[in-house]
Amino acid sequence: MKKIILFTATVLVFLSCDNSGTRYKNPYIPNYNFSIIIDENLPLYSGLKSPINPVYVNDGTSGVSGIIVMRVSETDYRAWEASCPNQYPTSCSTMAVNGVNAKCSCEDYTYSLFTGVGNGEEQYTMKPYRVEVLSSTSIRVYN
Repeated sequence: MKKIILFTATVLVFLSCDNSGTRYKNPYIPNYNFSIIIDENLPLYSGLKSPINPVYVNDGTSGVSGIIVMRVSETDYRAWEASCPNQYPTSCSTMAVNGVNAKCSCEDYTYSLFTGVGNGEEQYTMKPYRVEVLSSTSIRVYN
């Protein structure tokens, strides 16, 4: 009986381990700390008032090459690093918003702004950032 309990506990421990977080430990993108408050009432960010309308933010202090923020619903926002995740930051590594995708101009990789995952050829996914909803018109994006 003790062997069965030990075996079951061991199997549960191994099944509970998740390796998906390692894709965000990207050697190409530095891990800078930042915090930015985005007020959707400002013209620059007014696109975030409606869902599925991504906005590129580059205030010089957020992320490496700026950030891409998208509202999914009233309380669900996604924020991603705007630098291509599969190369070192260069002059052409800033991704362009293309509908609900972000595209690397250097390599033509395309990533979903819902999941941060590419078409499958890429080694790394987009780097996610945390989003805190402060009010009905403002959010905080931070790392």
